[in-house]
Formats: sequence, structure tokens, C-alpha cells
Amino acid sequence: MNNYDIDHIPREELKKLQSERLAAQVKRSYERVECFRNRMDEIGLKPDDIKGVEDLSKLPFSYKSDLRDYYPFGLFAEPMENVVRTHASSGTTGKRIVVGYTKRDLDMWAECIARMLKEIGVGKGDIAQISFGYGLFTGGFGAHAGAEMVGATVVPMSSGNTKLQIQTMIDFGVTLLFCTPSYALYLAEEAEKMGVKDKLKLKYGIFGAEPWTEKMRKDIEKELSIKAYDIYGLSEVLGPGVACECKEQAGMHIREDNFIAEIIDPDTGEVLPEGSTGELVFTSLTKEAFPVIRYRTRDICSLIYEPCKCGCTHIRMNKPTGRSDDMLIIRGVNVFPSQIEEVLLTNGYKANYQIIVDRVGNTDDFEVRVEMNSDNFSDSLGEISRMEKELVSSLKSMLGIQARVRLVTPKSIVRSEGKAVRVIDKRKL
Repeated sequence: MNNYDIDHIPREELKKLQSERLAAQVKRSYERVECFRNRMDEIGLKPDDIKGVEDLSKLPFSYKSDLRDYYPFGLFAEPMENVVRTHASSGTTGKRIVVGYTKRDLDMWAECIARMLKEIGVGKGDIAQISFGYGLFTGGFGAHAGAEMVGATVVPMSSGNTKLQIQTMIDFGVTLLFCTPSYALYLAEEAEKMGVKDKLKLKYGIFGAEPWTEKMRKDIEKELSIKAYDIYGLSEVLGPGVACECKEQAGMHIREDNFIAEIIDPDTGEVLPEGSTGELVFTSLTKEAFPVIRYRTRDICSLIYEPCKCGCTHIRMNKPTGRSDDMLIIRGVNVFPSQIEEVLLTNGYKANYQIIVDRVGNTDDFEVRVEMNSDNFSDSLGEISRMEKELVSSLKSMLGIQARVRLVTPKSIVRSEGKAVRVIDKRKL
């Protein structure tokens, strides 16, 4: 069986493969990862108790906080000499979420992307422009390797420099674009302003890293004259490519030979019946350096079990409709209110603030309103401007993206008798 045939194997064979890989992964994680071993020991569970996927719900959950508690490499199941790459993303405090990959992990990641690309028709002769970031963020690398695996020519643009992005697409004859959906629309707007939109040769676009609606899909397809496909992933599980849309654009196929998905009640942890909406949980079956068992993503969605018209037998996930925690995704970056609060407290402000997020045009607008207090109050416009610039710089260092800061007078932010309203998200996602 080659790497692409596995997308079409009968469900019974797929379940058998998952069971074998789950049992092996649990045994390996128990032996090599202290956090996981301690959790199993606490509930009296041994690796031999896990025979297959029917035993999955017996296993303990893992959480994003585990990555902070065992920072940086305490959850790795391989020695560092076998880890060929690390990536990191923003955490709830100053500590980043660090993940690692062996050579086989990277090959598996590339294959997950390649299977999607092959299904939608991408191959030799296509030119793929990767406009996801290429830094510690996982976005660009999986797409890059997957496109190479199917024989496409890769243009590793990374993000930013919009006019150069557009000119490169025209000059190189780019047919496939990877980026965030909001940036795709911005590229279309700028190409229109430059008077060159009719010179684009794009056929496909693969977009992710931030929420987007079906209306945005239709707008992107109209403005760029392409087919727009959704991709899902998170660093803790792999990166973009855990699930991807096929040509039917009717849900993202989860690569079930590498990952098991569950939907749970976010309050009780109970596994919900097929078709229910709840919190998405992933178990990695083949990841070597950084395996996760029952990782709580905090994304709220549902799974589709009905066969897909494309012939792929792997289940699909719908777009996440929200979060079970307070994380925001702004311009493709994970932002937690607790990060902002930490910056404010460090700079001598009290925890009286609001985060206002809106979508202006096709770009997220991000403002933080902060109350001055008796220790730092000023009515000098020049001094207020200086203080705001200091906070802008501190927030960018913590978050990785820039926010506008507006200092307001003491007690001007409305108080609540219940939970403080920290976030006002005006985007229609």
C-alpha cells in the first residue's frame, strides 16, 4: 500500500491499524514521558490495559499547560540527538509552547500535506508560493515539504512585503497559494489597486491559521478566480495538515492513520455520541519526538462520519465554531488575555483593561484599552503617547504581533458584578 492508497482503505482495516499504533504509542509514551507515566500511575492504568481504540477513553487527557510545566523539552519521547527540528508558538505566559520532530515526523508531516495536494490535483508543473511565516511558527514548513513531495516547485516567500508577493506570483506563474484567508483577500485588493489582478495565474489556494467563514471562501474564490481549501492543525499535534479539505470542500479529512479524533463535553470530559458538537481531542499515533495522548485542543467543532464523495474513508471535521478557553486568534497568532494582563502588571498597571478585536476590510484590528491608575496617571498628551508606545512595544514582545494601545482615565472601563468582560470580539467569523 502506498502513502496515498491509505486514504481509501476500508474503515475496518483503518480501525485495526489505529489500534495497533495506539497500543504501541501508549507503551512508548509510558516508558519515555514522565508526565504521561505519572498520570497513568495515578489512575492505576498500565500500558497493557490499552488493546485498541475501544480503550482510548480510559486514558488521561493532556493539556497545553503541560508544555509550560515541562518547558522546554520535558515532554519529548526522544533524546535531543534524535530531534532534528523544534518549533514554538505563543503560550499563556512568557514561556513558549515548544514541540519537536524527528526526521520521520517531518516526513509524515510532509506526507499529510502531499495527500491533500494530490487529491485536489496539485503536482508537477504547479508552482506553490508559501506565504505563511517560516519562523518558529509551524505554518510554512509543512506546506513547503508537502508541495515538494508531490513535485510542485516551491517559492518560500514567507509573510509580508505584499507588492513583492504579488509581483512574484505574476513573474513566476504561481498556481498555488498558501497563506491566511484574510491575507489572501488583502492580496486580491492590492493586486486590484496595482492593476495586475488579471495577470495572476492562480488555480488553488490553501488557507488556515485563523477562523474564516464560507462567505470569505466565496469572496476569495471570486476575487482570485481560484478554488479555496481549508486546512487545520496545531503545533502541539503536528502543525497545519492534521486535517485538510478535499476537492468536495465539505469538511476537512483527518489523517486517521496518524491521528485519532474525539469529541468530548468540555465541562465533564465525557466522550459525546457521533455527530455531537463539543471539544476536539487528538491522539497522535505515529509522532516520535513529541507524541500527545488525548490532547485537549479547546476547539469546539463536530465530526462528519458519513462517506465523502471523494472516496476518502477518513472522517472529516467541520470548521471550529469557537473555543472552550479564552484564547483569541488574531492575524493567525494565538493571543491569551492572561498574556496581556502579565504585561500590564509588569509595567505598573492594574488589571483593568479591555481587548477590542474587529475586522477592518480583511485585516484584524486589535486594540487594548488600559486604565491609568493613581501611580501612573497623566493628563499630558505627550506623556500619554510615550506610555502608550512603551506598552505597544512590550505587548509586541510578548505576543509577536502589534496592538494599538489606548490609555483611558481611571474607572472608565465598565465594571461587572460577575466575570469581567475582558474581550469584545466584533468580528463575524
